[in-house]
Amino acid sequence: MNIWVYRDGFNLYNGALKNTAYKWLDLHAFSQSLRPTDQVQTVKFFTAKVNVRPNDPDQPIRQMLYWRALRTLPSVEIIEGHFLTKRTYLPEVVSLDTIMAQYRAGVNTRGARINMAHVYRSEEKGTDVNLAVHLVHEAHLGRFDAAIVVSNDSDLAGAIHIVRHEIKKPVFAFHPPSNSPSFQLRQVATRFRPITPTHLSNSQFPSNLTDSQGSFSKPAGW
Repeated sequence: MNIWVYRDGFNLYNGALKNTAYKWLDLHAFSQSLRPTDQVQTVKFFTAKVNVRPNDPDQPIRQMLYWRALRTLPSVEIIEGHFLTKRTYLPEVVSLDTIMAQYRAGVNTRGARINMAHVYRSEEKGTDVNLAVHLVHEAHLGRFDAAIVVSNDSDLAGAIHIVRHEIKKPVFAFHPPSNSPSFQLRQVATRFRPITPTHLSNSQFPSNLTDSQGSFSKPAGW
């Protein structure tokens, strides 16, 4: 079958790639590994540019290098949403060990002062809406025989339901292994499977790549 792939970038990153050695992911090879007997024609990557953060000022640079790597793949298209970052005032987390120690010591914490801290809170906007719109639109136009959705976001259940039951196209959904599988996606997808470490480890870009601008390398520390 002719397969189009719709990847929720931050859902996959946070659920499968963060704190791993697999961030330098070749999205075409990865997508093909999910359905090896079919032909992946197009991969749509829904994401947003990250903002500079005080604790990791090089994060945008690493992201741009990765996007540069993705643009060496003719089948991959990057669809951008955006980040909304706000400064807010939230209570500090109190560990369970601290709570239990206070309980054993007979400390009455009722009415105790709560420590507060100023934090930056980032919310990614537009990815799920963009993914759902593209999926339904391209299914309606008959551009693919079947779709792969790489996400665990239950907000996509409605779009997948329309593609399967109104447009009559199969949708194979794959969720990051660290997430609890979405019940809603399991109910509507043709199949709902976890991504495995093998899918990721066998789908890495070479450390060094070349494009029209010259040679570049995988970011240090990835």
